Amino acid sequence: MNKGLSLLGLAFRSGNLVSGEFAAREAVRKKTAALIIVANDASDNTKKMFENQCKHYQVPFYCWGLKEELGRAIGKEFRASIAVTDQGFAEALLKQLDK
Repeated sequence: MNKGLSLLGLAFRSGNLVSGEFAAREAVRKKTAALIIVANDASDNTKKMFENQCKHYQVPFYCWGLKEELGRAIGKEFRASIAVTDQGFAEALLKQLDK
């Protein structure tokens, strides 16, 4: 989990990640998202909405971590949803998420 969180931090600092529900939804809609991560403790509505949208736009979707962990990884407060916009970072994160 820690390696995944540090990858999120790197992606954020390099400008390859957007966070927050609105920005993440826009990234999926504009086809710039390579991966969507929604916190396990996000609301069921949020999870369902992202799951449906990601299925429609064929973007990998994961529920992973907690809002506080995701936020801390990118130097923010709580973050329920994160969109990784770089394919390389997305693939590296997917390897971590599958462990």
